[in-house]
Amino acid sequence: MNKLRISICGAFTALLLTACTNKDLSESQDYLSIDELAIRVDSSENREYSFTDKKSGYYYGRTHEDNFGEWFSGWNIAKRRIFSDYQIYADTTDLRRKNALVEVFPDRLVRKYDDLTETFYMTDQKTVLLIRLSDIKADSVGISINNTLVQNPVLKNNVLYLMPKDADGVVAVAPFRNKGSNFYNGRMMTPASGEGFIIAYGEKDSSADSLINEFRSSGEMMLNNRKSRMQRLLSENVPFFSNNDTLNKALGWIILTTDQLVTEQQGKGIYAGLPWFNEYWGRDMFISMPGATLVTGQFETSRDILKDFSKFQDRDSLSLTWGRIPNRANLEGILYNTTDGTPRFVIEIEDYLKYSGDKEFLVEIYPSVVTSIDAALKNYTDSMGFLTHADTDTWMDVKRNGIPGSPRGNRANDIQALWYGQLLAGIQFAKEMNDQKHVIAWEYAADKLKRNFEKYFSDGLQDNIADHLNADGTKDKQIRPNQLYAYEMIADDAKKMHITRRLWGELVYPWGVASLSQNDADFHPYHENWNYYHKDDAYHNGTVWLWNNGIAMQRMIEQNQQDIAYQLFENMNRQALAEGAVGSLSENADALPRQGKGWAKRSGTFLQAWSNAEQLRVWYQYFLGIRPDMIHHKIM
Repeated sequence: MNKLRISICGAFTALLLTACTNKDLSESQDYLSIDELAIRVDSSENREYSFTDKKSGYYYGRTHEDNFGEWFSGWNIAKRRIFSDYQIYADTTDLRRKNALVEVFPDRLVRKYDDLTETFYMTDQKTVLLIRLSDIKADSVGISINNTLVQNPVLKNNVLYLMPKDADGVVAVAPFRNKGSNFYNGRMMTPASGEGFIIAYGEKDSSADSLINEFRSSGEMMLNNRKSRMQRLLSENVPFFSNNDTLNKALGWIILTTDQLVTEQQGKGIYAGLPWFNEYWGRDMFISMPGATLVTGQFETSRDILKDFSKFQDRDSLSLTWGRIPNRANLEGILYNTTDGTPRFVIEIEDYLKYSGDKEFLVEIYPSVVTSIDAALKNYTDSMGFLTHADTDTWMDVKRNGIPGSPRGNRANDIQALWYGQLLAGIQFAKEMNDQKHVIAWEYAADKLKRNFEKYFSDGLQDNIADHLNADGTKDKQIRPNQLYAYEMIADDAKKMHITRRLWGELVYPWGVASLSQNDADFHPYHENWNYYHKDDAYHNGTVWLWNNGIAMQRMIEQNQQDIAYQLFENMNRQALAEGAVGSLSENADALPRQGKGWAKRSGTFLQAWSNAEQLRVWYQYFLGIRPDMIHHKIM
């Protein structure tokens, strides 16, 4: 990091960190503007992009691909597909995207053709899209909606109505300016003075019409408010700036694509990822919260997420999942099939309090904490104090035809570390609440757990921690990244140093952290290699998971290996700027490059919350070293 010169000035003023630049240039602006974050995409790249409305809708496309019909492409609202794509026309000419010059911004996408410029916008909290057309060198312009997901087009009063096949409602298309229009051959045409098209979705014609009229009168303000919201996040909440332009731009994009996923689909929450995880997963949400909302200073949002998701806690003392926070909550129902979501929920309450100092919230949320710990002690712990679970109740949860892809039952190392963290957080809360009964009970449980962890997971292993204990008590010694999460359970600093060195050598690639050592007989080098095995067989048995980069870099920094850790950090920034979905980090990657390639192929979701969020968390908390503890009025 010798070439990087950073100055952090100020402190927690109104509980927000203020940072400033140490650039040689005498610039008054110490942050990037939304417009300066523009990324130009060449037709040969044809990159994915996404936007959300911060409520329950998102749009997913490719920059240079016509009729993009891929799974989940186009406009999706509340887990229902609305339409998959659209086509723009100048007079009778259909404009081919491969011929466009494309720039992607956090708030819009711009395609420049010979005949016109197309700018795509979403709006906050409204089911309205704008396809603005400018610099028009034609008498008329047109649009057609890909008919794979819509049907029964009807033109009435210059508005085209279509019925989505997958949603109960109506899509309405109208000229941005209220000009005349006609419909033929699947196209809606309007004079060039119409300046493009509004696309609205409503429960019925009248509600869609209302959205169109509202946007015509207030649309410019809606778009400006959306852009201003994004700008404030960069310039007021996390105004880090350096003399490294690539770093500035990558962080700006990752902050804003992560913020895309902070939505209000079922109360406040964080989508696990796009395009197919547009729902709330307890595990993913609370892994993501530090990077998504805490280091970015969005404390009110953090509180709302914790409060809203706590409502889903299983409070039935007779239930098999009593005390648990859901693994997944979506519009179809709730599933509690995870062990780690609940301790992560409690740990994030502690993180929120450390960032915000909001002790009043503890009074409100404390009953949920008590239930979570007491239920675990009663129903889920064994005689040694370990938290027990099923084979697929950890983050390595894939199961195909009822068979676990990477069974880790019934006591995984990361689960024990999370359980320990849950107990320590609970003890801290109980002290604040003057609940001495629970302080005593939980301190006893935590001490017992840590003693037995050292004995059963660590003893006899020099540079390894057992991945899990099998039901018969035997140690599983596979080399996986999970042990990186268990360092707080080990007292020997030299052992932690040896483990870090070994894991970095066996698991860490330039593109991320693999889920299994390539020296293991179960190792699968490629996530998708259909001629040889099902992708689920590789999912946790060699496939790279970018979210584990955060803890791997953290452990290296703790061992004073910042320069080596920064190489991985820099590679992730490069992915966000130059590969895959614009401004985003993917869920997965292959462990090894394909034949003839110098870099591994990305896989999984193109925008994964915990991949992005862990990149932000480790930057602010460990590269910059800013770890607040406002409960005790200090910054660690």
